[in-house]
Amino acid sequence: MHDADPHAASPRPITLLLVDDHPVVRKGTRELLEGESDLRVVGEADSGEDAVEKARTLRPHVILMDVSMPGMNGIEATRAIKAFLPGVGVLVLTSYDDDAYVFALLEAGAAGYLLKNASEDDLVGAVRAVAAGESALHPSVARKVLERFSTQQTPTPPEEALSPRELEVLRVAATGRTNKEIARDLDISPRTVQVHLANIFSKLDVGSRTEAVLYGIKRGWIDPKTL
Repeated sequence: MHDADPHAASPRPITLLLVDDHPVVRKGTRELLEGESDLRVVGEADSGEDAVEKARTLRPHVILMDVSMPGMNGIEATRAIKAFLPGVGVLVLTSYDDDAYVFALLEAGAAGYLLKNASEDDLVGAVRAVAAGESALHPSVARKVLERFSTQQTPTPPEEALSPRELEVLRVAATGRTNKEIARDLDISPRTVQVHLANIFSKLDVGSRTEAVLYGIKRGWIDPKTL
């Protein structure tokens, strides 16, 4: 589980698995990411089935996942990988911005969703955010997601799962604030925020902030109208 800032916690690089059925796309993405000292591509996969096998063997921190591939698609591959590697951060990198793809991938456990026309800085920033357990969703996508999942609420008393402080941290995290901003808002240290988020991830059995927020929305702990 990758809830802490990888730059602060360890000098070890963030390891990545690239999943795309186009060799040219994988090559360009690898060259871009490996230009960053804290990122290291440890494998590539050209299909969903290959992605599942490589994830099982390599256990990367972050998987850049395409959607449309021959055989097993990115949605199915994400669901399969999250079943045995719940702490991995899946960052979808695709040409498709259709709502159905977005919702299906987030339901499957993806932590972020970027279009292939994103800037280099946006891609690198999203990889680092997902590795740190943070969300990497375009604001317009995030709003649609909040509205969609809020209609699927299954009320559950939050105190059965989270402490009052953990619930408070989750609700502030849902607004898209960084760990430092959450710490400032709640008058606690960034390290304490990291600890609370790690506990939240563990208690809810999720691997990313996106998954935790969706979990909270579905159970009525977070009201999208207040975000």
